[in-house]
Amino acid sequence: MSNEGHYKSLVDNLYDGVCFCDLERRVTYWNKGAERIAGFSAAEVVGASCSEGVLTHTDEKGASLCAERCPVQATMADGKPRRLRAFVRHKDGHPIPVEVRTAPLRDDHDRIVGAAQIFTDNSAIVAALQHLDALRRMAYVDSVTGLPNRRHAEPTLRGRLAEMRQYGWEFAVLFLDVDGFKDINERYGHEIGDEVLRLVAQALATNCRSSDFVARWGGDEFVGVLPNIDAEKLFPVAERFRLLVESSGLPLLPAAVRTTVSVGATLARSSDAAEDLIKRADELMFRSKAAGGNRVTIG
Repeated sequence: MSNEGHYKSLVDNLYDGVCFCDLERRVTYWNKGAERIAGFSAAEVVGASCSEGVLTHTDEKGASLCAERCPVQATMADGKPRRLRAFVRHKDGHPIPVEVRTAPLRDDHDRIVGAAQIFTDNSAIVAALQHLDALRRMAYVDSVTGLPNRRHAEPTLRGRLAEMRQYGWEFAVLFLDVDGFKDINERYGHEIGDEVLRLVAQALATNCRSSDFVARWGGDEFVGVLPNIDAEKLFPVAERFRLLVESSGLPLLPAAVRTTVSVGATLARSSDAAEDLIKRADELMFRSKAAGGNRVTIG
């Protein structure tokens, strides 16, 4: 085998896709790796212009790269190699995530006569990142309510305290506990209990400001971290949350199930540790419980 034949065989059997284009963006070479990644055979691609849409490349937002932003065309214009993440549409129609690299092809006089495009299938990497992201979300999101969990709430609380000490930004903490939740679970079962938790979570999350943070602390307890609030506004805001829960309801819940919360609300102090702040709000919540529940206690 000649050197040229050896190199052609080597490139043809690379795992990565390799495509050569001339100055008209017509495909002049299409290796087996490209066939495997994109699903098109060399016979279907060679001789066609990539500008004709035989091969459809899009960016990560789904916008086409085949017209004004073609990396092959840009490389042939300025002679500079390029590297980007994109998607190539498989022959079957689904997008394949790829890393695209382009380089100019030159003749013996150093004139650009085309461009090479190498694309690497990133499907496994993308899948792994998505799996990692899902695991990360699972670690910080409560599986029953979809709210942030305690593992997420604790550093958020510490961050707010640090901001208050540095910039003087006031904030408050609400500690909410579902009234009679143990009885609901024992009488109607955990499925109804979970529905009650989701109902409370939705009432809290959909009615707070974008800067507010609401989390499930654990069991039937919820925590709210409310920035930009002072002593005058604290009770009306906490009372609004209580009323929103009380006025919520789901058809599937038994008529006897009354969903209310007892609330403890307190402003943060610069001397507070996160544990002190939660403990104070928790104790205030228990005063609400002792007074009959479904009420707010400020302290």
